[in-house]
Amino acid sequence: MRGDAASMTLLRAKSAADALRLRARNPAALPLAGGTDLMVHWNAGLLNGRTVLDISAVKDWRRIKVGKDGAEVGALATHAALLRQPAVVAGWPLLTAACGLVGGPQIQARGTLGGNIANASPAGDTFPPLAVYEARVRVASSAGSRELAFSEVFTGVKKTSLKPDELIESIYLPRPAKPARQLFRKVGTRAAQAISKTMAAGLLWLDKKGAVGELRFALGSMAPTVRRLRKAEQAVRGRKLDRETIDLAVKLLASDVSPIDDIRSTRLYRLRAAENIFRGFLEGRLEGV
Repeated sequence: MRGDAASMTLLRAKSAADALRLRARNPAALPLAGGTDLMVHWNAGLLNGRTVLDISAVKDWRRIKVGKDGAEVGALATHAALLRQPAVVAGWPLLTAACGLVGGPQIQARGTLGGNIANASPAGDTFPPLAVYEARVRVASSAGSRELAFSEVFTGVKKTSLKPDELIESIYLPRPAKPARQLFRKVGTRAAQAISKTMAAGLLWLDKKGAVGELRFALGSMAPTVRRLRKAEQAVRGRKLDRETIDLAVKLLASDVSPIDDIRSTRLYRLRAAENIFRGFLEGRLEGV
């Protein structure tokens, strides 16, 4: 089956208020931002008979504002736009490293950060960095707006906690203190345009005595939603990263994720790759972006 544009209804929003008004009237409409995922479904005929709400012209949701305490990224800001912002690259390098690995240049020029989140794929490249940066997502409807912790956005594969009449408005990135170590790593079948087997993002802060002040580590493509390694993070807090502590943290990794066998990889490979990346980060052998 092919896409049949004549069977579809297209609504075009010119402003944020217009988008929210149209969303309220058409809660079943599919939001269209960059279209990098939606057009795949259209080509396959999966959108025939559906209503699409095009929000790509909403300028207010494209803005990127960087301040002393953090950055506010409009939901329609593209991956390429984030890569062009020196202040974002300097302040949140794990996120921009992920943006640089989303598809190829054409996808990065069209795909949006809000669209990546709304798509809710377990393999969303930006999700581990957003998880360790403890981003907050602002969603809006005609009734008002509310803010969600990034960890509260996803409820399952391709599922979010957004209400039917809500759209993602912006993503707020708190500015983190300078970490002792940081890491973004994507494992795929090739260097570009690959859906991840697993992804990892980590931030580590050490105190003056060399003990762990705070660890944040997140994995993607390892569970229905992105996962922070909460048990491992808690286990190492206040301890020096000796062999015993690192072995314990790596052992706890499997209790926070539930990898599966699929066409891209096996459960065992995903688990082993994630454990190796996590160990390398804790040992100081793997860092940077």
